[in-house]
Amino acid sequence: MKNKELAESIIDKVGGKDNITSLVHCATRLRFVLNDESKADAESLKKQKGVITVVKSGGQFQVVIGNHVADVFSDIMQLTNLNENSTTNANPDKKMGVFSKLIDLVSGIFIPALVVIVAGGIFKGIIALLQVLEIVNADSETYNFLFAIADAPFYYLPIILGFSAVKKFGGNPYVGMALGGALVHPNIVGMLGGAFELQTSLFMIPIKLIPYASSVFPIIIASWFYSLLERNFNKIMHDSFKKFIAPLLGIIITVPLTFAVIGPVVAFLSDIVAAGIINVYELNSVIASMILAGLWQVMVIFGIHWGMVPFAMNNFALYSQDFMMPILFPAVFAQVGAVLAVMLRSKDPQMKTLASSSVLSGIFGVTEPAIYGINLPLKRPFVIGCISAMIGGGIVGYYHSVIYSFSFISIFSFLQLIPPTGIDEKFYAVVFGSLISFGVSTTVTYLFGIPKDKKAADENQPQNNEDKKQTDEVKQVDTITISSPMTGKVIPLSQVNDPTFAGELMGKGSAIIPTIGQALAPEDGEVVSLFRTKHAIGLVTNSGAEILIHIGIDTVKLDGQHFEAHIEAGSKVKKGDLLVSFDIDAIKQAGFEVTTPIIITNTDNYKDIQTIFMQDDIQAGDALLALNKSEDKE
Repeated sequence: MKNKELAESIIDKVGGKDNITSLVHCATRLRFVLNDESKADAESLKKQKGVITVVKSGGQFQVVIGNHVADVFSDIMQLTNLNENSTTNANPDKKMGVFSKLIDLVSGIFIPALVVIVAGGIFKGIIALLQVLEIVNADSETYNFLFAIADAPFYYLPIILGFSAVKKFGGNPYVGMALGGALVHPNIVGMLGGAFELQTSLFMIPIKLIPYASSVFPIIIASWFYSLLERNFNKIMHDSFKKFIAPLLGIIITVPLTFAVIGPVVAFLSDIVAAGIINVYELNSVIASMILAGLWQVMVIFGIHWGMVPFAMNNFALYSQDFMMPILFPAVFAQVGAVLAVMLRSKDPQMKTLASSSVLSGIFGVTEPAIYGINLPLKRPFVIGCISAMIGGGIVGYYHSVIYSFSFISIFSFLQLIPPTGIDEKFYAVVFGSLISFGVSTTVTYLFGIPKDKKAADENQPQNNEDKKQTDEVKQVDTITISSPMTGKVIPLSQVNDPTFAGELMGKGSAIIPTIGQALAPEDGEVVSLFRTKHAIGLVTNSGAEILIHIGIDTVKLDGQHFEAHIEAGSKVKKGDLLVSFDIDAIKQAGFEVTTPIIITNTDNYKDIQTIFMQDDIQAGDALLALNKSEDKE
């Protein structure tokens, strides 16, 4: 029921079911393609319980859910009546950049297929371990059965990708399976007889036949070409027979063309690409590995890491191994180490709970909860994790480590590093590099990774009644409390969709997503400024705090529309006096966020500034910020 309620809320906040063009999911994210992204309320979704964050990347509106994303996906599919026959290609009228289209295409083709591919990869790792332990050997019947189970998703990859590719391109996905099946049919495999290539003919047309088992790019191009034919045949054929004749003609044209032209040309180009990547890597494998390891989680944040998947899988098809994926082990486990340090250091029960669950998810290869929930909001742990990953990545690159089957990086993936000949130094390099990155990230984050103001807030929590009494006495002398000027939801400044506020360039503070369109005086004081557009108010309290209340993001562009001021510059106000009223719905309909930063603009006059309100929802007048006076400043 909780998943269904979350699904209903997500549908509503992405603009309703009619605004959804397509939906797929990966390990942690719902990946929407929307007709109109302006109808989606990303800020509200970020605050939705059960949603980790929202990312807009690659032409997709990505809602990060976590480990139970498949359950939420299933509920959304049912509630919106989307099904497997629904087209998954982006809205053709929607303007997308070339790079965004590429990422959307790759993720749309590979994400649905990765479930079975990853399962097969992990099983291959288990078989390798069984060989090392001498439980099975390569000559036994047991090994043959197990290997067939594990290798089937890879050997028949053209069939799997044929289905998802044709579906992505808007054609009949079952025809895509037929296209892939033709490429790996026993008659074709038998003609090759184990050779790398064979000169043959089709209707006296010379063909260079090559193996297509485990191949990636030929079937994708063939699927695109077939989908193009199908759409055009459907336009000109009568409804009474186009359902069968269009696929028939499409297959008859596409399969021979694939064997004669598409397959050999694409295979040649993929060989060049693979060789080029390897040559770049070989120029300096250590530096190349450090760069990839350090930037990997940044790529994950923007969703562009999917662009690496086809090249890794192409390496498996060509060489039965890949050198890029081992570099990612330190990148994953460095972030796990950073969030573990936060869990060990923090005294905030809510943060410790979130961090502990993120550690567990990260060990099993899902780092989004750690990144979006802890490391990225705190900034330092994320940066430390990326830098620590570079150390381990350099170790992996120095030993030219490889992996022998595709998988998400997790604790299970170490099994896939075991070569058929037994454990070697390349395997130990990945293990050692991952442990180094994990250890460095954990240690440095524990010592230096918690921001000073957050650390102080945790460490200064009273542990008993006597401590509480002493703390209250200190607050009476050294601490100024600033109340909330609004009713709504409290969020950290780091989550505000404006780099000036998020980067604390104007000062420290907090932010509120208002649910009532009123800004009240947080404390007794004087209004020192009121912007002409009435969206921003500057106050000085009687205690000396200088406060900026900035209603909404970029709302200056409204030129005062939907705002009404009840004070003017120079007005003396009491706590709770109405400053400005505003129309939340009208501002949102105009395309602007109502998230309101509450900034202490004379931040330098205070030793530290803490958000002391610990719940999501706050009422106007509740204590929001604690301003601790500096010893040498008034």
